Amino acid sequence: MHFGFSYVGLIFLIMLFVPNLFWTRNKPKDYDDYSKNENKVLLILERVGEVLVTCIVLMFSDFNVRGLSFWLAWLIAALILMILYEIYWIRYFISEKTMKDFYRSIIGIPVAGATLPVISVILIAIYGGNLFLLAAGIILGIGHIGIHLQHRKEALQAQQK
Repeated sequence: MHFGFSYVGLIFLIMLFVPNLFWTRNKPKDYDDYSKNENKVLLILERVGEVLVTCIVLMFSDFNVRGLSFWLAWLIAALILMILYEIYWIRYFISEKTMKDFYRSIIGIPVAGATLPVISVILIAIYGGNLFLLAAGIILGIGHIGIHLQHRKEALQAQQK
């Protein structure tokens, strides 16, 4: 592991944060009702994971492109997932912005808005051979995906009533 700035990490964070900034003004109808019921342990894991991922992905140069090799496939896979993440957001922003729209899967990936970036972080960690980012990604995934699976379940139950 090598300390140093990661431009790949910066690109990843831009791809992650920009849609989320737009989302803050385009939340699904009734989203705040669901967020009141969030599991506190999952919320703590999510927040800790967010901070760790944000810091680690920027401060290790291991995530930068190192030339052609087998390992580059992991980084390309992470990029493909982040492109799918952007498509997910475009699809959401042009929708009616309901909870159903927010939790639609993309190519069969459930809660894609939470799942895609977490898997991407894990793939970047594998590419960079960075156990710190891998651990941070797992922590983030447990919290972030867990919260959104809970919201989706509640939204489906409310829809059935």
